[in-house]
Amino acid sequence: MTRYVRFTFDHTAPSTLTDAAGARYGVLEDGHIRPVRNLFAPEPDGAVIDLKHVKLLPSANPTKIVCVGRNYAEHAKELGNEVPTEPLIFLKPPSSLAADGDDVVYPRLSQNLHYEGELGLIISKSARSIDPANWRDYVWGYTCVNDVTARDLQRKDGQWTRGKGFDTFCPTGRWSVPIEEVDFDSLRVQTWLDGNCVQDAPVSDMIFPPGAILAYITQFLTLEPGDLIATGTPPGVGPMQIGSTVRVAVPGVGQVENSIVAE
Repeated sequence: MTRYVRFTFDHTAPSTLTDAAGARYGVLEDGHIRPVRNLFAPEPDGAVIDLKHVKLLPSANPTKIVCVGRNYAEHAKELGNEVPTEPLIFLKPPSSLAADGDDVVYPRLSQNLHYEGELGLIISKSARSIDPANWRDYVWGYTCVNDVTARDLQRKDGQWTRGKGFDTFCPTGRWSVPIEEVDFDSLRVQTWLDGNCVQDAPVSDMIFPPGAILAYITQFLTLEPGDLIATGTPPGVGPMQIGSTVRVAVPGVGQVENSIVAE
């Protein structure tokens, strides 16, 4: 499995490396990174870098994060909601992104912060009005997402922007993997809270599979390369506390782990 990462150099990096400022892409290989131009042009782009000299960033770098609500029937039911008859779409801002190992901040405005483990799709090219049968033509690869949610604010507001849009509310896997290297039908979404598995379901339980999701979204907006689609969370969501550690894993894709800290 080829694991693609985004990274910047940290303060330990030699000056000969830090001359290349800004975020870069690379392939993770045995404690080293082999730089590439980007996800969509993976030609080599410089010398191999020791992992100890870098900070890994969220694997996705989207212009927008498009999310699907209540896409597993049992999750809709556990929150007392009707199972939707068409994809329920909302957005998270790119400012909500957090990397593996970053802290998730428990905002003072909320008293009920939940984890929601999900499979993420990274868009490969501009997409508008696509045929659901051709969805793989528009997806570069997969990553993991934790759709962190202030459940009390979500319910209070009626719309979801505030409850799901705080800074750090979208932890995203430390790497992404190309779609052609993964058997989608074999994937499962798992979440671990303080070492206990609290979510575990196959992606085949989705009400709306990726083709239906992308066809629906691209009826009303254009997806761009690098955009992130969070495909919905399975049952088992619940509260996190300050001091908790949450790990979302999709075996065969990767994981993202974060600690919860006070604002």
